[in-house]
Amino acid sequence: MTTPPDCPQCGLDNTYADGVLWICPDCGHEWGEDTGAEEGTPVRDSNGNVLSAGDTVVVIKDLKVKGSSIPLKQGTVIRNIRLVDGDPEHIEGNSEKIKGLVLKTIFLRKA
Repeated sequence: MTTPPDCPQCGLDNTYADGVLWICPDCGHEWGEDTGAEEGTPVRDSNGNVLSAGDTVVVIKDLKVKGSSIPLKQGTVIRNIRLVDGDPEHIEGNSEKIKGLVLKTIFLRKA
């Protein structure tokens, strides 16, 4: 039997497995086996550059936007991006014409 991991939130070792989740009864935090690997994964653009919150990115190809008749053209600048928690493949941001975009990082490059 494997040794239960320490809680990533409070650091105590009083944890137990419940199905596929680990539970800490002291602070109530629940996490899965693969959560730790994804949290440490950096968000990268199409060229492999690491993105961080507040960066400016450029769209590398024309994209259709669901719910809008205006496409995002190649070269559109997205300023002050926000990273999506637990998802290294998506970012959130706003263009000049379209607000509230969620974009895949494979269509972006760091400006």
